[in-house]
Amino acid sequence: MRKLGKGGMDRRQFLSTTAAAALMASVSMPKIAFGAEKTVKIGFLAPLTGEVAAWGKPGLDGCKIWADWVNADGGIKVGDEMMKVEFVSYDDEYDPSKARAGAVKLIKEDEVKFIMMLGGDPWPGASPVAEREEMLVSTLLPSDLTPETTMLLAPCEVHPIYNVTGVEWLAENKPDLKTAVICAQDDALGKPSVATYLAAFEAAGIEVLDEPIFFDPATTDFAPIMSKMLALKPDIICLDTCYADYVHPLTEQAFQQGFKGQMISCTADFYEKMVEKTSKEFMEGFIFQFPDFDDPKLNEPHVNFKRPNDFYQEYLKRYGAGEWGAVSWEYASIMDLWADAAKKAGTTEPTAVLAAMKEGGVGKHAFGEADWWGEELFGIDNALVGLWPVVAIQDGKAKIQDFKSIPDWWGKHSELLIKHMKALGQMYYQRS
Repeated sequence: MRKLGKGGMDRRQFLSTTAAAALMASVSMPKIAFGAEKTVKIGFLAPLTGEVAAWGKPGLDGCKIWADWVNADGGIKVGDEMMKVEFVSYDDEYDPSKARAGAVKLIKEDEVKFIMMLGGDPWPGASPVAEREEMLVSTLLPSDLTPETTMLLAPCEVHPIYNVTGVEWLAENKPDLKTAVICAQDDALGKPSVATYLAAFEAAGIEVLDEPIFFDPATTDFAPIMSKMLALKPDIICLDTCYADYVHPLTEQAFQQGFKGQMISCTADFYEKMVEKTSKEFMEGFIFQFPDFDDPKLNEPHVNFKRPNDFYQEYLKRYGAGEWGAVSWEYASIMDLWADAAKKAGTTEPTAVLAAMKEGGVGKHAFGEADWWGEELFGIDNALVGLWPVVAIQDGKAKIQDFKSIPDWWGKHSELLIKHMKALGQMYYQRS
């Protein structure tokens, strides 16, 4: 199993550094005592390799920028101490057994005070360990939440609930589009997202033609799937929350098979490559939910993410153009919430940080003040829900079209979402 090394030091560098240290130790020098620098370790337990790595590795890269900025300013003030932040990563390869092993290592060996996960299929492996050890864990998938997951939070991404905002905006701005088809991989990411899109389309008065197509995650040939979708002659093709490795070939197949209508997807990671393989004209108006952080709308007063434009430019500088993805900023935004809570609590102990984070029932979500919510849908108010951006590609570039309110949609259409979640067995009491 591949693990990322701290700071990228390989064995040769380590040996040469060790040798140099030994040489310096043999030289007679005056001894100077320095106070030990305080450090808090944060666990990063997510897929860093494999087909789901696009929702793990870019987030770790973003956390490195966050840590460098925070540590350059002296760290986080916790009580009377300034503490530097160190990330310890473990590649769960989107596998429950590896997630369990990773949780044990991060908690027992590395002594982390907080663990960030993508969530989904690996969460059941880590869950018993986290609950037993009272470890605070974050997920990007609120569908992981149940009344029993008391130490699990969804403080940033509210997947798949935010997908309603893209459909709502589409219906308001393109009311002539009346029919849609949906496809998704058959897994813990795909199913709740399909339920959400079904509810959103129904609320918008858009007919979903035939049953959603669930394909095996091992699928490599997407031509037949797209052919089946296009045979229904839809106005809208919905790619649900397909992984980047699926969104790209599905989009290319839509282009090659002559689709001229609207496309909508939860994500469009590395969309520049899709533009290259299709055309600017084909990708014009492609709707998804994740902005580039050079977008000027992210400088509006309600946005809480710190220096978004600078963060984006630093990310491109370090990792290259075209590497920015849906999760590049998300784990870093979770760290803003965690750091604020640790300051408020005066400690990094998980239970105290959890209490401080949820104090008052509201929190500073990346896109604005939001409510701790979710009891009706997840059995627990551990999801931070508020505004979410609707993004469309215009002239080959992602641009925020609007910020839409998830609570407002829920207030009008909650029964639809619950109905479709039940139908696909995705309510918390069905999953647990």
